[in-house]
Amino acid sequence: MSTVSLRLPQFLHKEVKNIAKEEGISVNQFIATALAEKMSALRTQEYLEQRAARGSRDKFDNALSKIGSNHPLDENDIVITD
Repeated sequence: MSTVSLRLPQFLHKEVKNIAKEEGISVNQFIATALAEKMSALRTQEYLEQRAARGSRDKFDNALSKIGSNHPLDENDIVITD
């Protein structure tokens, strides 16, 4: 484990303490979890941007052409049997 000294505005520290107490966890655990969630969101965004850059409209159109002309069912097409 590493130790980090963190300066927070008073209002933010107070709110973090309140939320951590409500959740039944320590302030350290709350901050570590919040940091992990933020890092995950940023990494996910990077991953999706990289995947999008590799995308191809031609490959997309080709994949769609294999689906055929089926349309989604609407509520009148659903038949329930016992």
